[in-house]
Amino acid sequence: MRCVSSRYEVVFTCFLRDDTPASVLAALRWHLGTARERPTELDGETHAYPLLEPDADSRLPGGDFASLTRQARFVTGEGKEHHAWGLFTRNYWLDDDMEELVTVLDLLAPHVEDPGYGGYFREEDEAEPTAFTFHDRTYGPLGG
Repeated sequence: MRCVSSRYEVVFTCFLRDDTPASVLAALRWHLGTARERPTELDGETHAYPLLEPDADSRLPGGDFASLTRQARFVTGEGKEHHAWGLFTRNYWLDDDMEELVTVLDLLAPHVEDPGYGGYFREEDEAEPTAFTFHDRTYGPLGG
């Protein structure tokens, strides 16, 4: 008997406040695969492996993608640029990894700049995604 795992497209898209702690940015960079060493502040059990690192052999059309960039968002009334950290990731996850979704959500939620839509996940053969939202330094409910 052949066991088949479900596979999911997982997308995170949000702005993190410009004052997001360096330790959180370091954790994200590790999860994105742009930093080699897991930050010492991260619990090795909760953050066992990078969750957002693009897989060069991804089965998603166009492949996996991950970006964390400090961006100018708008100019204030006083003429100053307002910056935030723009995060966008798209990865292909096995169903066994889906419980790790909360690991990333817990890392991001306290630092998200704008409440509202934060991304989605969907089983690869499904047309309808399950969206998640950020609000009041937390997330949820998970649903459309």
